[in-house]
Amino acid sequence: MTHSLENRIRNFPISFFAVSMGLTGYLITLQKIGPLLKVPSLVTEVFLFCAALVFLAITAGYAGKIMLHFNAFRADLTHPIRMHFLPTFSISLLLFSIATLENFPRLSQGLWIVGTLLQLSLTVYTLTCWIQQHHFEIHHANPSWFIPILGNLVVPVAGVAHAPAPVNLFFFSLGLFFWVLLFAVILNRLIFHHPMPDKLVPTLSILMAPPAIGFISYMKISGELNVFAQGLYSLALFLFLFVCAQGRLFLKIRFYLSWWAYSFPLAALDLATILYFHKSGLEMLKFLSIALFVCLTCLVIFLTVLTLKNMAKGAICVEE
Repeated sequence: MTHSLENRIRNFPISFFAVSMGLTGYLITLQKIGPLLKVPSLVTEVFLFCAALVFLAITAGYAGKIMLHFNAFRADLTHPIRMHFLPTFSISLLLFSIATLENFPRLSQGLWIVGTLLQLSLTVYTLTCWIQQHHFEIHHANPSWFIPILGNLVVPVAGVAHAPAPVNLFFFSLGLFFWVLLFAVILNRLIFHHPMPDKLVPTLSILMAPPAIGFISYMKISGELNVFAQGLYSLALFLFLFVCAQGRLFLKIRFYLSWWAYSFPLAALDLATILYFHKSGLEMLKFLSIALFVCLTCLVIFLTVLTLKNMAKGAICVEE
């Protein structure tokens, strides 16, 4: 093994799984909006295969880091920022469970079980670190801290087909409760403390993901488009507008893998909009979902090209 390759494996970032989350989120959106746009099923099947290959490649890369450079992996486990990206792996499994639910129910169930158990373990681990470890400072707090909480809201989306209602309600309640508490912490950090470093600025997009996924989970559990559900969607839509208003801030920074944080929250909002349209029949939601999908498609293509270019230049998997 060359020294250069060994260094790349040692520095393989856990945030790489954000790429998988973005691609799988896009895949699910493509599946749901496909009937509206008359997209051939072959397109979604090919994209499922491609997304799975990307996930397996990233998993192999990070597994190599664990096996060959365990100390580097252990550093990820305790790092006040990187540790919050660990659940991107379990969330990716849960998203593939959603993507395969219709055509491969047995595979979906297996992915859901493994993803759910990992998600619960990582949530407990994260909360334990917050309480027991004393190296956290307020400037470490950023929207990526929502990721361990967000995964619990993803669980019921496919979970309604794989587990009894109390299990899904458990994860929904867990995610909703800690999202509200953590939102106050993050808002305090953003308003009253120094600006986030450029590398973490894209994580602002994660703000809109919990209410969007929360809306989808609540609809899957209850099936009712009531005031609470509409309130969750409205909040997700407002946070989308808030994130868009920060466009000048986003344009100032150079490319990091954290740019993929733009993709999954936008996919979550589009999925929530599609679901809202099917439940309410409001035509404006149909047009909004198509507009969001066009934006998401352009964003995923843009991020993929940038990622491949930076990989070719050797600007990814480098020491921070």
